[in-house]
Amino acid sequence: MKFIGAHVSAAGGVENAPINAHKIGANAFALFTKSQRQWKAKPLTDTQISAFKSNCTEFGFSADQILPHDSYLINLGHPESEGIEKSVTAFIDELQRCHQLGLKLLNFHPGSHLKKIDEASCLSRIANSINRSLDQTEGVVAVIENTAGQGTNLGFRFEQLADIIEQVEDKSRVGICIDTCHTFAAGYDLSTPEGCEETFAEFNRLVGFEFLRGMHLNGSRKELGSHVDRHATLRDDGFLGTAVFEHIMQSSHFDNIPMVLETPEPENWADEISWLRTLQNS
Repeated sequence: MKFIGAHVSAAGGVENAPINAHKIGANAFALFTKSQRQWKAKPLTDTQISAFKSNCTEFGFSADQILPHDSYLINLGHPESEGIEKSVTAFIDELQRCHQLGLKLLNFHPGSHLKKIDEASCLSRIANSINRSLDQTEGVVAVIENTAGQGTNLGFRFEQLADIIEQVEDKSRVGICIDTCHTFAAGYDLSTPEGCEETFAEFNRLVGFEFLRGMHLNGSRKELGSHVDRHATLRDDGFLGTAVFEHIMQSSHFDNIPMVLETPEPENWADEISWLRTLQNS
């Protein structure tokens, strides 16, 4: 089954996210469990936790259909001790918040070397940060999102993702989220059926579909290999085209994982979700 949704607002409380997802006809969604622009947040209350779980049940969302995202401030590959400690502490808190809500996954950007350490050292720091965080939490899978390679961000090559996973001790609690925009911007040509076959075959060879735990479905405003992270709508603008979405919707490799829109026009999410579902039988 295909789980398709969007990264919806949790304004007013996390319990509103499943309501907002239901309104757009989604059977999956993403959310921030706290402000993505702040290091700290008030703890979730028992009332919020109970209401979130109740709303998920009411609208048919299981934990397998929900892909929360951590704060953009966190850098698990930070080259300096103060930055890494702050990031690990915040990441542990994010994992704990997901566990409180009964969720199984936490999506995050792997990290950046900030031109202060080499790539290999940064990848090892990311893996070590994941290990430390998993050791102090339970139940939630750390889902690494591939990046566009903008600036000093790592995780834009499948080899880098594989390197991180290789160094994570508990393989049962690490996974990958593939963002279609990021993949294209990183230099993997998803604009043709042939390119999709080749790209995902390479992902399977280097990483393995057994680690795929989620998708971000986005068009790209920038060209192939630009290393610029700029999302576009699925059909109406940008350089990616629609071949990748047809491939995803017709391949069983992408069944039973949350696939989340982060496209720039939320008012069109319901239409984009509906359109994606038509591709399953096209």
